[in-house]
Amino acid sequence: MTIEVTESNFDEVVLKSDKPVLLDFWAEWCGPCRVLAPYVKEIGEEFADRAVVGKVDVDSNPGISAKYGIRNIPTILFFKNGEVVDKQVGAAPKKQLVDKMNALV
Repeated sequence: MTIEVTESNFDEVVLKSDKPVLLDFWAEWCGPCRVLAPYVKEIGEEFADRAVVGKVDVDSNPGISAKYGIRNIPTILFFKNGEVVDKQVGAAPKKQLVDKMNALV
């Protein structure tokens, strides 16, 4: 399952999570973001009981993007215990994202 993360639920969903979090920063107009979208959805299903997978629309949530210095999309941040522990900028193969998640769970 993939959760829509917004400025109103960010602290609860990401920072207070007791599970690792994959957070995909994307926008509707971004072609590479659309390439990554199915991978993020699949990872959300595969890791449903072991991790949180969320998506942040950068156009609707500029505060989160600014807080984490998101300048290019897609960018995926990996959180553990409320801290960023890994990052992927640009489109990447699904296996690379899965490997990063496996390292956190």
